[in-house]
Amino acid sequence: MTARAHDHGPEELCEAGLELYTRALREGQVPAQDADALPCLLDTGLLQPDVTDPRRLRPVAPGVALPRLLRTVDEDIAHRRRQGDRLAEAFEPLLALAAPAPADAAGIRMLSGLDRINAAISEAMEHASDEILAIQPHSRGNEAAHNAALMRDQAVLDRGGRLRTLYHHTRRHVPLITSRYDCLRGDVEARTLDEVTERLLVIDRQVAFIPANKERTLALEIRNPALLDYFAITFDRLWHLASPMFPEVAQRPSLNGVTARQRAIARLLIEGHTDTVIADRLGMNVRTARLHIAKLAATLGSESRAQLGYLIGQSGILDLEEEHE
Repeated sequence: MTARAHDHGPEELCEAGLELYTRALREGQVPAQDADALPCLLDTGLLQPDVTDPRRLRPVAPGVALPRLLRTVDEDIAHRRRQGDRLAEAFEPLLALAAPAPADAAGIRMLSGLDRINAAISEAMEHASDEILAIQPHSRGNEAAHNAALMRDQAVLDRGGRLRTLYHHTRRHVPLITSRYDCLRGDVEARTLDEVTERLLVIDRQVAFIPANKERTLALEIRNPALLDYFAITFDRLWHLASPMFPEVAQRPSLNGVTARQRAIARLLIEGHTDTVIADRLGMNVRTARLHIAKLAATLGSESRAQLGYLIGQSGILDLEEEHE
């Protein structure tokens, strides 16, 4: 096998690695020397040494490998969020002691109060003409705020800009969101995910805004190029995992009688999460989560929580989800 450049991180999979993994799935095994130039296959756990012959590598089933890799990505995002929360909490009292500076050398400025935050966003949007990236975990019914946001968005679109937004997939919010976007004219797209990060707004990849506390009365205005690149890359990765919602809604298919929502719950169940954690991760109340779990159990014929986890693995519904994606 011809060695190719391997200049990506250990958590990624290159084209050459994917080709060798595909070959291993078809043939059942490959010579270990074929993966010498492709450490990503062992780092990601897609290939493992054959216990009977160390000179051979055997593939891990895609249905087992994909959830594990996605869990690694989710854990990395969650870790970054916790780091941000701890930093914001640690620096909040210190910022009150320090004299305000017109410009921070690190390209990060703390904004306090909703009026000041909205004013800073509006000022940044006034000069935007390229692309707006936004993550909105929730769609709230504040009509005045929605109207102001619509005017800002339309002004960017009129200048030839593009608007891409990620929403937390919640059935009751979809009609509200799509009706909002119907009012806009220009290059507008929206997608949904079962789980998204906290709020994020990236304007022309020149400035970003993120919450700095749970109440969202504090925000960070970020102009640090390294952080802006990180936000944009994270957004793009989430975007490719999301389901289109506007201008066209992609139907989330039911596979073997199991809905897309129930598959998301099934994935969290086999990871061992409680009903409360599942509800929080998917943006629903515990009662609704338990109702979905009960319907999933009935569909799969489960009589206990332990049996449900086993039947999810045996049913192949997560493997089917991968094929449809």
